[in-house]
Amino acid sequence: MRKLLMGMLAVALVGVLPARAADDAAIKEKAAVCAGCHGESGISQTENIPSLAGQPDQYIQWQLVFFRAGSRKNEQMQPIVEGLSNEDIRSLGAYFAALTPPKAPPQDDNPDLSKKGAQAAVGRRCASCHTDSFAGTKAVARIADQREEYLVKALHDYKSSKRVGGGQAVMADVAYPLSDEEIEALAHYLAHL
Repeated sequence: MRKLLMGMLAVALVGVLPARAADDAAIKEKAAVCAGCHGESGISQTENIPSLAGQPDQYIQWQLVFFRAGSRKNEQMQPIVEGLSNEDIRSLGAYFAALTPPKAPPQDDNPDLSKKGAQAAVGRRCASCHTDSFAGTKAVARIADQREEYLVKALHDYKSSKRVGGGQAVMADVAYPLSDEEIEALAHYLAHL
């Protein structure tokens, strides 16, 4: 009986492995489209474009859903996400979450600004959602080692209510009272963790 069960399991796996390999190839093909802006291995080299590597799975999924639904707007993203199925979105979330996140530059070129940013992070309780390491969790973004100018842009977009959708109301409340100097300091600090 055990040999029969093992044989059936082997036959079942043989049928699944080629399908899984095809799924992996399909998702890598879809992710390759993302690489044009978000960089090889999900690490952006383009100004104001976030790195996706290491972002929490659910965060990626929700952002793609918001773009697809039009509640989060971006001229480059809308045409790309229009054709994504729910399964594509789940697969892309898992794909980017599994990639190694970006690393901070080896040396902070402005430690005084980082100190001010750390104080702003504590004052705004950033760690209460983004975790103590700012690596994010579930549907909350990883902001540690993200591109500095992108973080500045995102905070300004939250502050002006240009960026909306999902739990973004919390971010608007957090960002609204930030001065331009605090935004610069906070972005610098987070980008150099």
